[in-house]
Amino acid sequence: MTPKDELLFLALGGSGEIGMNVNLYGCQGKWVMVDLGMTFGDPTYPGIELILPDLTFIEERRKDLLGIVLTHGHEDHIGAIPYLAADLGVPLYATPFTAGLIRLKLEEEGLTKEVKLHVIQNEGSFNLGPFGFRYVPLAHSIPEGNALLIDTPHGKIFHTGDWKLDERPLLGEPATPKELTAIGDEGILAMVCDSTNVFNDKASGSEGDVREGLMETIAGAKGRVLVTTFASNAARVQTLGEVATATGRKVCVAGRSLDRIIGMAKASGYLKDFPPTVDWDDAMALPRNEVMIIATGGQGEARAALARVAFDSHPIKLAEGDLVVFSSKQIPGNEIAIGRIQNALAMSGVLMVTDRQAEVHVSGHPGRPELEAMYRWIRPEILLPVHGERRHMAEQARLALASGIRHAPVQSNGDLLRLAPGAPEIIGKQDTGRLVLDGDVILPADGATINERRKLGLHGQISVALAIDRKGKMIGKPTLRTQGVPVEEDKAAFLAEASNDAAAVIPKGSLEDDAVRERVRLAVRRTATRWTGKKPIVDVLLIRA
Repeated sequence: MTPKDELLFLALGGSGEIGMNVNLYGCQGKWVMVDLGMTFGDPTYPGIELILPDLTFIEERRKDLLGIVLTHGHEDHIGAIPYLAADLGVPLYATPFTAGLIRLKLEEEGLTKEVKLHVIQNEGSFNLGPFGFRYVPLAHSIPEGNALLIDTPHGKIFHTGDWKLDERPLLGEPATPKELTAIGDEGILAMVCDSTNVFNDKASGSEGDVREGLMETIAGAKGRVLVTTFASNAARVQTLGEVATATGRKVCVAGRSLDRIIGMAKASGYLKDFPPTVDWDDAMALPRNEVMIIATGGQGEARAALARVAFDSHPIKLAEGDLVVFSSKQIPGNEIAIGRIQNALAMSGVLMVTDRQAEVHVSGHPGRPELEAMYRWIRPEILLPVHGERRHMAEQARLALASGIRHAPVQSNGDLLRLAPGAPEIIGKQDTGRLVLDGDVILPADGATINERRKLGLHGQISVALAIDRKGKMIGKPTLRTQGVPVEEDKAAFLAEASNDAAAVIPKGSLEDDAVRERVRLAVRRTATRWTGKKPIVDVLLIRA
């Protein structure tokens, strides 16, 4: 697939899911990529923390790829860069703060010489082949959230990235309604738009409102206060610094990712008034009502600071009457992990406040009123929903059509969409998928390794060792070991029966080793199924003596 004199759009991630955003635009034989993100593992991927997009489509066409343009620094938009960008062999483009976060990732992986990174000043512009790019600042929960105004031979695209409207932002100066209206006046072919909060009837709210809610909540606390939020939410970190100063508390930071974000924000000219921090030991020595801890782990991450504090394996200690504020939204799928931490805190008598009890969090994504306002300002011919599950994107398409936008196609990862010339149309389907980072190895998400691991988790494993002499006679009896097979109290009896059943299927005559192994494997598995209802993985070690 080589783009002709047309404008194509293809999502390799982020359409039909929230996270792992990768979007391609094609025109006149060339492609550009917008964002290269990842998502996090869940119980369906045992042992996996990071999930990456499968870029086979564009890897096969890397000679036609001109570059990767990044909208902002959240992991679901830049997280796959250290694992996949070097293989693509094209330069990256980002504004200063985002570029700083990317540079840290490349340094950690030893890739600074292999991946070229271009820093584009805020509101700057540049060209890549038939594409022109201009950064348009929008409010979000991280510094330098940007839309991209993309100029093409077939019309302009307004690619929103992640955004919201905020009348009182604490970091950065987003484009005004007047400036966005002026962009709409240029004539916009398509707006490619964040769908995350389309079901919210209210606007997301301002960071200024959160400041007041946090101030009220923390001012009334009598003990230590720990506030957990997303590390990348530098605007919230700024808010917490102001609240700590106003309530007479020293700030202590717990979490390497928080340290990294704060350092990069300061280096980029943000968090200028953030108060000096104290280390963990000094924080524990202060009177309990004179310290605020900002910590990672609000989504229940087992190795993050909050989990370690909750289970008393961290130098920072909380006790009865102390307060933990969850200044973040609970991401669907994390309920059990978060509940586990909250139960541990409750056992210690720690008080908790979430966004259900007080205004301690606002989203970084637009609700319906904000979407409708952006439609009025930009006035695109086409509204293309992205960044959402299918239900989110379908609902935004309905909202756009009801708002008077002519076209609102709903696509999924792999749908090749022609935006121009003519009406938007899905003209093909390309293979997409997921990869997993398993230790230091990148593997197919549904390949042999992960499928075997799922089976192990469901059914357990049995190892069988047996020896046969040169005449084909078995030496002794087969020996078995089990892992994860539910035969605890009856294990000895089960092993004895399974060993006898294995011995019974070994022929006295000559037979190929593979055939013997298969007979033994099936016999042992039948015994295990009869005893447990499970079908464990059975590995047979055959020794010819």
